[in-house]
Amino acid sequence: MEAVKQGSASVGLRSKTHVVILGLKRSPGELASYQKKLMRIDDHMGIAIAGLMSDARVLSTYMRSEAMKSKLMFDRPLPIYRIVAAIGDKAQVNTQRYGRRPYGVGLLVAGYDDAGPHLFECAPSGNFFDYYAVAIGARSQSAKTYLEKHFESFADASVEELITHGLRALRDTLQQDKELDINNCSIGIVGKGVKYHTIDGEGIQKYLDLLGDGNAAPAAATTATAGAEDTGAVPMDTD
Repeated sequence: MEAVKQGSASVGLRSKTHVVILGLKRSPGELASYQKKLMRIDDHMGIAIAGLMSDARVLSTYMRSEAMKSKLMFDRPLPIYRIVAAIGDKAQVNTQRYGRRPYGVGLLVAGYDDAGPHLFECAPSGNFFDYYAVAIGARSQSAKTYLEKHFESFADASVEELITHGLRALRDTLQQDKELDINNCSIGIVGKGVKYHTIDGEGIQKYLDLLGDGNAAPAAATTATAGAEDTGAVPMDTD
């Protein structure tokens, strides 16, 4: 669980028709590129991560394999709840077997199936929960506070409005001297009639412009939940 808390923040929120996930990308140094935060699993599903990148790759590969099996054997997309339950079982086994360690990564699973849009959080303990809106990672409590204040408007929100709310929540997790820009955040979208896709780089700028009130993180939000990450140390391969 500590690895999840030290990974950079990820935020997810959903309406009646769409799910949006956002990730705050981290660079280990000025000369390094930003690490990937969002991963496509299938046309109807994607994930945002917080924690160890190596563990995220293992779980995402497993999820893609299960999604492919569903298409080959049943000729249909894999139901979101089924893959989330499988991830929970896989993670829980590692908490009780000798010689294994729990996965050091938390997942936000965004998907759309016959039952509608879904947003799940999968924890290293094997627990998983369905949410209207959620945040994980470093300083995520600041993002949760924002989401709790506005979640009643999410059900009928447009995709553009969901993205704007998500960016504002993500901005609240930043350190005081940081700002959101086109390099350090990613957006993933899936929903009714919309295949999962990500928005990066220049495509994010128009949504940042919609914030309108500047991108600097509020001082109060950065002091309440600063935690260990403010020391500047990046634990192993956390993103």
